[in-house]
Parts: sequence; structure tokens; C-alpha cells
Amino acid sequence: MPNPIIEKISSALEISRQKLREAKTENDIEAVRVDLFGRKGLMPALSKEMSAVPSEEKREVGNALNNAKNEIQTLIDEAKAAISSVSSSASDEIDVTLPGRTWKLGKKHPVTMVIDDCVSIFRRMGFIVAEGPEIETVYHNFDALNTPPEHPSRDPQDTFYFPDGRLLRTQTSPVQIRVMESRKPPIRIVAPGRVYRRDTPDATHGMNFHQIEGLYVDRNVSLSDLKSILLAFAHEMLGPSVGVRLRPHFFPFTEPSVEYDFSCIMCGGKGCRVCKNSGWLEISGAGMVDPNVFKTVGLDPETWSGYAFGMGIERIAMIRYRINDIRLLFENDVRFLKQF
Repeated sequence: MPNPIIEKISSALEISRQKLREAKTENDIEAVRVDLFGRKGLMPALSKEMSAVPSEEKREVGNALNNAKNEIQTLIDEAKAAISSVSSSASDEIDVTLPGRTWKLGKKHPVTMVIDDCVSIFRRMGFIVAEGPEIETVYHNFDALNTPPEHPSRDPQDTFYFPDGRLLRTQTSPVQIRVMESRKPPIRIVAPGRVYRRDTPDATHGMNFHQIEGLYVDRNVSLSDLKSILLAFAHEMLGPSVGVRLRPHFFPFTEPSVEYDFSCIMCGGKGCRVCKNSGWLEISGAGMVDPNVFKTVGLDPETWSGYAFGMGIERIAMIRYRINDIRLLFENDVRFLKQF
């Protein structure tokens, strides 16, 4: 009569073969392995029963148990290999019935959008785009723009200098000088670009930002021409209800010089926290080109006149999109940028 343990081993082998043939996933195979070889599995339990087997039967029962373990392990390995083979071949196939992948399209940065819109507006007024280097000479950035040696903007505390004496331009005005040196009037250009200044970053200031410079040189150009251009720009960029205000100021390269403001689009000019209850938002500076600048570039100030203006792109973006902190424009936070 066969030993009871041998009968259990035979039964376990048959059940294992059946379950492994039906296994569809690695999890099914792992469940069979745990049932047989786990801490509370059948094989460890049968091994414990070996102590009760008569000594004359121990050899036969032990061999049957070891053979069963080896066969079951072989069956498990073969089942895993079969499933892995099926998975590998399936992964190489292309299921044409699956939906296509949706590719996310990139969008322009709000600063880039404002630059593009500014250029588009001024182009419709007859201006063309001019560019210049960001690493400039002292001559083009200061001397040719009638900036005296003692002017605070020349101080290393305000300007980034290189060991060779060149600097990172502090304004886009040097483009004016380069254009007037290379072209004869009439000249009508805008020059968008990045500028650099030593400044402590806060909600309204940064060490690098963008400006757009405008220059018009011709005969009989007046300050009223300048105001009309700024007013037309304000209406197209911020809306037809926006007004423009000129205030007397001083800049080395313009005479007379003005600062110009746009009426606050937040409150419609009535006064609010954004405009400090004045009804106006300061934009930047402008004025008639100083005769000394014309002389420096070889133009006769008795024959030619012109105006120049500049404005900060980030300031326009903050007003246009109602942004309260300039640093948001440069932190590359997708949650912020995807709003545009």
C-alpha cells in the first residue's frame, strides 16, 4: 500500500500541472508557488511529516518529495517563460485600433506676445525693426547718448562691466546710435531687446528685462508727433479709452524730455491701489533727440529733428494682463504660464 505522503505528493503534482496550464499572468503563477513552497505551503508541511515516516520508507518518500519539488519548480519556470514570451511578442505589435496620442502644443511666453504685439502696432505706423548687440561699448551706451562721465548710471553699482571695458547694455538706446551712424534720414525704427542693470529684484524690478525703443528722425518733427504716436499705441495695446499724459523730465539724450503715463486701465482713471489713487500708470521716458546726439552721429541738428521713446515690455505685460509681480514672468511656473 503506497505511503500517504507519496499519495499527497502525486495529488499535488497533478493539481499544480493543471493550475500552471491555466495560469494567464505572473500573479497566477506566483499564487501556485506560494501554495506549494510558501512558509505555510504544502511542501514544507510534507517535509515536517517525514519525521513520522517509518525508517524503512524514509528513502522512498524522501526521493519522491525531492523529485516533486524539482518538477514543480521546472513547471513554474516554464510557465513564466511562456507568459514572458507572449508579452514580449504582443508588445512588438502595433494596435491600430488604439486612439492616437495627443501632443501638447507649446505657447508663446507673455513677454514674447507683448513684444510681437508692440512690433506689429508700430509696423503699421511705418516703423521697421532694428537690432543691436547686448554686449555694448561705453561709447554707444553712454558717450554717444550725451551721458556725462559723472552720471550715476555709469557707476559699477548700476551697470555690469566686463574686464575689457565693455558692458551689458543698460538700455536699447544704443541701437539708435548704431542706426543713425549707418543710415541717412528719414529714419523710423523700433528696437525691442533685453537690457541689464544692477538692481535688487522685487515685485517691480529685475536685473534683466526687456525694452522697446522707438526713434523717428526727419525734417520738422515735433513733440505733438511723439504724443500722437504714443496715444495711438496705447489705444491699440490697452484699449480705446486709455489716455496719455506727458510730464516734464530730464534725460541726457533728449531735449526737451518727458515721462509719459497711460491712464489706469484697472480703475478707468478714477484712482485705485494699483495707480496709487492717481488715475495714471507711469510707463517710461521720451523726448526730442538732443542736438548733441545728432552732432555725435554726424547729422546737422539745424536740418534734422526727431523724437525717441522707450518703454519696458514687462511693465506693459503687467498692466495688460494685470500681473502684480514681475518675478512671475521669469519663474517658469507652468501653472502661471499656461494661463496665456
